[in-house]
Amino acid sequence: MNDDFDSACRDAVDALKRGSIIAYPTEAVYGLGCDPRNETALQRIIELKGREAHKGFILVASSQAQLAEFLAPVEPAWQALFDQHWPGPVTFVAPVAANMSGLLSGFRDTLAVRVSAHSVVRSLCDCFDGPIVSTSANRSGQAALVTGQQVVNEFGDGFGFVVDGDVGALASPTRILDVRDGRVLR
Repeated sequence: MNDDFDSACRDAVDALKRGSIIAYPTEAVYGLGCDPRNETALQRIIELKGREAHKGFILVASSQAQLAEFLAPVEPAWQALFDQHWPGPVTFVAPVAANMSGLLSGFRDTLAVRVSAHSVVRSLCDCFDGPIVSTSANRSGQAALVTGQQVVNEFGDGFGFVVDGDVGALASPTRILDVRDGRVLR
C-alpha cells in the first residue's frame, strides 16, 4: 500500500468511528460498510439500500480473531472449514453470539462472516482493528456497483468516505456456506 492509501484508510476508519457509512471495493463488487456495533449505522445502510432488515449483513475481517466476539463458540469442525477457506472468497453462516444486534444478523441465530483475501478489505479491517459490515453497494433489487464513481453517482453524498480501489476478479459475489452442515446458500 502507498501513502495515499494509508491516508484514505485512516479517513475511512475515522468515518466508521463517527458512525458513518463507507463504500469500498471487495472481491467482486463495491461494498457498503459500517461499524457492526453501531445500530444507527446499520439502520442507515438498510434505509440507504431500501433493504429489508431481516436480510442481515456480512461481516468481513482480516483475521479470524476479529470475528470471535461476534460468533458463538466455534466447534472444531467449523474451525477446520474456516482454516481451509480463509482468507478467501468464501462466506460462512455460523451461529451468532447471544449479545449481537438483531439488525446485524437479520434477527436470526446465525451471522454471515468472511476473512477476506482482498488487500483493501484486509487493510481497512486492520486499520479499524476489527471487522466491518459488508453488503453490496446497490439499491435493493438493482445491479451491484463496481466502481467508487458508480457508488457516488447512485447514492450521492450519503457516505462518510468512499475508498477508491479495484474490485477483485470474482465474476459474482462470494459463495455462502452454512458452516454447520456445508449447505451452499448462495
